[in-house]
Amino acid sequence: MTKYCPRIADAVLSEFLQLRGAVLIEGIKWCGKTTTAKQKSLSVLDLSIKKEKEKAELLVYEVPERLFSLQKPMLIDEWQKVPLIWDALRTHVDSSGIKGEFILTGSTSQTKAIESMRMHSGTGRIGRLKMLTMSLWESGDSSGEISISNLLDNPERIYAESKHSLEDIAFLCVRGGWPEVIGMSKRNAEKQASLYLEELCSSDIQTVDGHRRSAVKMKRILRSYARFSGSNAPNTSIENDIGDLSRNTLADYLKVLEDLFVVNESEAWNPNFRSATAVQTSNTRYFTDPSITAAALHMGTKDLLSDLETFGLVFETMAIRDLKVYAQSLGSEILHYRDSSGLECDAVLHGHNGEYALIEVKLSQVQEDAGAKSLKKLRDKIARSGRKEPTCLIVLTATGFAHKREDGVFSIPISCLRP
Repeated sequence: MTKYCPRIADAVLSEFLQLRGAVLIEGIKWCGKTTTAKQKSLSVLDLSIKKEKEKAELLVYEVPERLFSLQKPMLIDEWQKVPLIWDALRTHVDSSGIKGEFILTGSTSQTKAIESMRMHSGTGRIGRLKMLTMSLWESGDSSGEISISNLLDNPERIYAESKHSLEDIAFLCVRGGWPEVIGMSKRNAEKQASLYLEELCSSDIQTVDGHRRSAVKMKRILRSYARFSGSNAPNTSIENDIGDLSRNTLADYLKVLEDLFVVNESEAWNPNFRSATAVQTSNTRYFTDPSITAAALHMGTKDLLSDLETFGLVFETMAIRDLKVYAQSLGSEILHYRDSSGLECDAVLHGHNGEYALIEVKLSQVQEDAGAKSLKKLRDKIARSGRKEPTCLIVLTATGFAHKREDGVFSIPISCLRP
């Protein structure tokens, strides 16, 4: 039996189970949702098994209480295969009033099921937890010497040194954070994302809602989307890049990627400046895992090392993934900033208590000065507007050593970071 690698989501799930009668864990296929849910459950109803699915379809109509009679907490895996379970479970949770009875998992967005069955959203009854692939801290590839939480609480001087070379980071990008690849040989680990994309294009894009779609078109869209990683390029940019694809067709395929949690876009942060400068509100495009970006572009470790510009885009995807995983454990969110004057910030770690950090992602510490300059410019703009200033400024790099610069900006390698 494979040893379970603890996930940051473990603690978040435990907290949610104390607050809600049921918790829905959503996320991209193979990110470890079911394995994590099993750590907290005492029984399992697996709807990916045909016999169990058919039994559930009968019971949910006739005697739903029998369907939910297994030992609690009860895991209902791939719940969306029997969409009527949602309303039946919500009714059960309402009547019992007991917290932490159910854990649901699904690799497809609940939106499709709600639209088709006109179900209740479950607000107030069913908590939601979104899982991503494993961060470097979870996979054991970060020393964790620098804590983001500690930086927000006490931004003093730091020091740590990354043990990874640029080639190591390139491999970690191509390997990705899929739980199954941890400990695999490098050769086999690098194949995982390509296998995922093949399955996505040949099967998943059809099963998400039963509509037929072209694997060839999806592969072209994935490749084009990858080229626009880290940007807020509109759909028309992807249309123009691909060529013979209608606007409606592209919108449909992109919605499928969203429903399957393949994309992990960052929403815009608006500090409400008293200024004529317009803050751009469109999302920044990212895949859920850096390996998807690399695989969509048909690039391996050596390819990234020979194309540092593309490597920078793939590395940024990894950085945003890790930051979002860490932010979840802190009750925070990761946003981005971009305005009409050209001023940008790759990530804004925004806590519910009003504390926040501005973060720029740079592949090399050689680019540290440029990142620090941009961060200070945004901080000064915030100060002039009379708004609360950031707790700390961080340049997140691929390699090097963690330190606090003379200008107060932190420079931190990603493989030294933890929540």
